[in-house]
Amino acid sequence: MLSIRKGLIRFLIGSFMVKNIIKIVKGNQFTLDSDLSHFDVILLALRYFIMLLRGLIFLRRKVFLGCAVKISKKNNLQLGRWVKISDFVNIDALAKSPVLIGDNCSIGDYSRIECTGSVQKVGLGFRMGAGSGIGAFSFVGAAGGVEIGENVIMGQYVSFHSENHVFDKLDIPIKHQGVTNKGIKVGQDCWVGSKVTFLDGTIIGCGSVVAAGAVVSGVFPDNVIIGGVPARIIKYRR
Repeated sequence: MLSIRKGLIRFLIGSFMVKNIIKIVKGNQFTLDSDLSHFDVILLALRYFIMLLRGLIFLRRKVFLGCAVKISKKNNLQLGRWVKISDFVNIDALAKSPVLIGDNCSIGDYSRIECTGSVQKVGLGFRMGAGSGIGAFSFVGAAGGVEIGENVIMGQYVSFHSENHVFDKLDIPIKHQGVTNKGIKVGQDCWVGSKVTFLDGTIIGCGSVVAAGAVVSGVFPDNVIIGGVPARIIKYRR
């Protein structure tokens, strides 16, 4: 009976320590759901501990690294603290500028960040501010440069295409007419729904919301809600 009590006390102390560690990593504003049992918390912590070990071993940084992650051009990739790179993510950091991913960012399962589409022209690169996240199965084509501000949340299957093909001439195949690279920027504190497509030259102002399924092209001001194909301003946040 005494050994059971000791085991229970150790378990509760371990759970309490895990919750405090989570707060250190995620910040004081992050709270766990009260419906999670102590056992759930311990299992979750064990999973993240294994991911952290991978990050320390393979990247030598305090990064949560999923399984089967592929990173090319590691010396051009700069990761902040406690970044989460989930399972089967592919990051190709070949770019003219360093690829920067800020503190506490997350990249969802099966996502791909590709900074150079063709070796004929090295891409400009990718930047994501602290506290932002990309949903699972997303694609970032950063040949023309993609910049995401801080605290941006995104759903699944979001895609960025910072390159566009020139097709003015009829006597030359489109693939031989070259490309344009204007880049894509998303301001801080934005919410991007699932399956949104950002086209080259798009700029989204801070505090904006992009509805799911939108195809976005053009420049939009701060604090707007946009949606549709092509996307347009639906309303202003007031």
